[in-house]
Amino acid sequence: MKIAFFTEGGYLGKVPRDNPNMRTEMAWMCALEADHYNIHGGNINGEYDLAICIIPKTNPKFDVSRIRQHCKKVASMQEGPHWFFQDYPLEQQIWFYNTLHEMDFLFVHNIADDVYFRGLTGKDCKVMRSLMIEDTISNTYTLRDGVMMGGNFCHWYGGFDSYIVAQEFSEKLYVPSMGRKIEGEEQMENLNHLPYMNWTNWITELSKRKFGIHLMRTHAAGTFALNCAYLGIPCVGYEGLDTQEICHPLTTVKVGDLEKAKELAHKLKTVPSFYKLCSETAQKRYKNEYKEDKWLERFKLMI
Repeated sequence: MKIAFFTEGGYLGKVPRDNPNMRTEMAWMCALEADHYNIHGGNINGEYDLAICIIPKTNPKFDVSRIRQHCKKVASMQEGPHWFFQDYPLEQQIWFYNTLHEMDFLFVHNIADDVYFRGLTGKDCKVMRSLMIEDTISNTYTLRDGVMMGGNFCHWYGGFDSYIVAQEFSEKLYVPSMGRKIEGEEQMENLNHLPYMNWTNWITELSKRKFGIHLMRTHAAGTFALNCAYLGIPCVGYEGLDTQEICHPLTTVKVGDLEKAKELAHKLKTVPSFYKLCSETAQKRYKNEYKEDKWLERFKLMI
């Protein structure tokens, strides 16, 4: 199957396997050997069986008919939570909604997203799991310490829940720097903000930590839980995110159940056998469900 990928990115062609910034959409392009084009314009070279489009956040208006001239089927790939478009001005919300109706089907991240988008659009939805390309990273490690939060204190990541529960570990606490950082975060006690880094360096940094925590209510791609699973780092997180539920079943709690999350954090810290079980379970689930060959098998079945 010949596939084209359309985003706001300005680059053309295929994503090399040694790309150091292999975010979710880059991993998809790489695994599918897709050709990338800018979604707003430019020449499309050749004919394709499938186009996968990420509807732009800043400007959801684009010409689907231009893409259809070269692609037999056109699908959208979910980026961010399913409610994200409702933060747009009303005109753009309507454009986003209408654009979804122009798709042949929709790729979504989680079962919860499948339910939502089917109800919103009546379209066929396909739950495609997140993906990691492992060419530039390694899950080998020696001694680990500290806790990595999966996100900061903005509405999207809901880091305050993670910060409160993370105190149970009594370990040094780290958080990645993200564009949505809010004022005053640097003043939080026992919280070390990492500088912005590419994805390969992020995996290296995460591999140094012993515990992960990401009590995020937002249903998105779930890459933090997946990255932790690849590295064998137990992650305490909320249910509703497929990567969390599948890879970390022993440390997943109901949304808002901070008491249970604190219990699990304490148990991970104080019961070595429980930590070992959670670590091994996460890595096993990753290998069985999320390795690139498994992902490609699932994609072919979906299509």
